[in-house]
Amino acid sequence: MEKQEMETLPPEPLRKGRLTPVLALATLAAAFGSVFQYGYNISVVNTPHKVLKSFYNETYFDRYGKFMDESLLLLLWSVTVSMFSLGGLLGALIAGPLVDRYGRKKTLLINTTFAIIPAILMGSSKAAKSYEMIILSRVIVGICAGIACNALPMYLGELAPPNLRGTLGTMTEVFVIIGIFLAQIFSLQAILGNPEGWPVLLAITGIPAALQLLSLPFFPESPRYTLIQKGDEGQARKALRKLRGWDNVEDEIEEMRLEDQVEKAEGRLSVINLFTFKPLRWQLITIIVLMAGQQLSGINAINYYADTIYAAAGVNPMHSQYVTVGAGLLNIVMTTISAFTVELLGRRLLLLVGYGICGSACVVLTLALVFQNKVPELSYLSIICVFSYIAGHSMGPSPVPSVVRTEIFLQSSRPAAFMVDGAVHWLSNFIIGLVFPFIQEGIGGYSFIIFTAVCLLTAIYIYVVIPETKGQTFVEINQAFAKRNKVLIPEKKKEETMDFSPGPLPTSAKETNF
Repeated sequence: MEKQEMETLPPEPLRKGRLTPVLALATLAAAFGSVFQYGYNISVVNTPHKVLKSFYNETYFDRYGKFMDESLLLLLWSVTVSMFSLGGLLGALIAGPLVDRYGRKKTLLINTTFAIIPAILMGSSKAAKSYEMIILSRVIVGICAGIACNALPMYLGELAPPNLRGTLGTMTEVFVIIGIFLAQIFSLQAILGNPEGWPVLLAITGIPAALQLLSLPFFPESPRYTLIQKGDEGQARKALRKLRGWDNVEDEIEEMRLEDQVEKAEGRLSVINLFTFKPLRWQLITIIVLMAGQQLSGINAINYYADTIYAAAGVNPMHSQYVTVGAGLLNIVMTTISAFTVELLGRRLLLLVGYGICGSACVVLTLALVFQNKVPELSYLSIICVFSYIAGHSMGPSPVPSVVRTEIFLQSSRPAAFMVDGAVHWLSNFIIGLVFPFIQEGIGGYSFIIFTAVCLLTAIYIYVVIPETKGQTFVEINQAFAKRNKVLIPEKKKEETMDFSPGPLPTSAKETNF
């Protein structure tokens, strides 16, 4: 009897969580070994591209006794770069079933396989004289990035107390940026971006995954997954006590039970049913707009065009790699500032200010690029615009959607929503990489006016539709969207089960992932 009383203490009012050592280390172990792969591998082939192309050409010569023509080399290199996005799309599509079946933590552990294997393949590709190993590895490590970008925000969002959910949620983007920055550092010609060092440069991606494989098993699974999907309240309570650093966690257990009741009314949603389920209509539109806006607002195009802008400003091509590192450092600083202010300033303000800065920077950059032939001093203004754009994007459009997409869906619909989110993210990324060079060739500096329009339209949508979510429980956020969806979610009463006014979801939606 005494044991039972100790296990279930009477609930207290929901108290503010703190960043305990266990929560901080769990975040570090989960993030460094997962989304780091996205940032590192999206950037690692950029600076040493000439060295890698030389390897492709030399390998081809060893096989066929002649060098590739320029069109074949360009095709192979384009495939090498774009295969990462294809792998990311595949990873995003399988992440939902994986996190539902194996849990958030175990999915992250399984995912280390998709980083360690390609690291070995890329590291040995020079000795094997096979550029095909690099191309195949880019697909596999892309799968790793696609799974990580979905599983990690779920895991961190479900570990965090409401008052720290924004800060921990932005850690997804923080570690992406750290990956990009370290790739820029390691790929400098003086370090590993040279003919001798590039196999090590590409193989480094396996080290964070190996560290995660060794450290993450010591930390708890998501308490929400454990209670709501596995039905193990005892283990959920034990995990919460470990994460929070205090014994009485009944307030959060009660809030999870409330979410469980909403989930029972909502059912286990599939991707197909998500598109037809009225109570989640605006949440679905929101993640599509946020992820499309994030990628189509021009961040990858800015990165693509940066070297040209630096060259026009008179920066020595040998020195432009150091300017790129400076931009990466700015990216880290602004993303970190966002992580520690998102709970103070809120999600909406950071998104709106970020898109405002990006849109303004694109307008000024367009004018500078168009008129710099007549006024050469404007080339320096172009560099300022690039850095301003990076600062604005790092403040809101890059990190904050990771937080919002976790908050606006309940446990039952989150995996399916993240599959849609991931598909939009990677398809948009792929489209920009494929189409922007042709747009830039066709209309030159006016290309960035398109991104201004995307920034403006996304900002208008955020202002009109998305409510502020900081400090609210998942159920409270769901209730805020219910008004826009024109459905009724009654307040919870002790003996009642919550229900949606449109009626129960079809049985098929409760069992499937697709």
